[in-house]
Amino acid sequence: MRKEEKQEIVQALAEQIKSYGNFYITDTAELSVEKVNNIRRKCFENDIEILVAKNTLIEKALTEAGIDSEELRSVLKGATTLMFSETGNAPAKLIKELRKSGDKPVLKAAYIQETAFVGDDQLNALVSLKSKEELVADVIALLQSPAKNVISALQSGGNTISGLVKALEERG
Repeated sequence: MRKEEKQEIVQALAEQIKSYGNFYITDTAELSVEKVNNIRRKCFENDIEILVAKNTLIEKALTEAGIDSEELRSVLKGATTLMFSETGNAPAKLIKELRKSGDKPVLKAAYIQETAFVGDDQLNALVSLKSKEELVADVIALLQSPAKNVISALQSGGNTISGLVKALEERG
């Protein structure tokens, strides 16, 4: 591979790292073609982009993307597969599902919202992370709760002032 080709790959990887913000570094070595194709199909179904790249190119792409994490660099050994996703916990859920039928892919590390998670033992923690959309929905639900209580109190009293006073009296 020529130097220019390597630089193009590094630039493309760096762009993906910047645009997604979430990526997983996994090990899918020694899997059959059938199993790798199954992983690729599942990734496609779950809006996860999967790439295999050389560790030296990944390391250069991390630097290019402005990620200075010695923890991430330390796991770049052996065969490396990258998974990119808009949702931080989607690849973790997929890895957990895939591991029901085998011991791979193995999670080497993950980079979620500027935080590095290193080691396969972090998989359960990553699965339970809430996405940005889930957190926004939780906040909205909490904000709506008091308004729903007032509305239900108004409706329970027949929408009259005396009903409201009575509902407030019963609550107090």
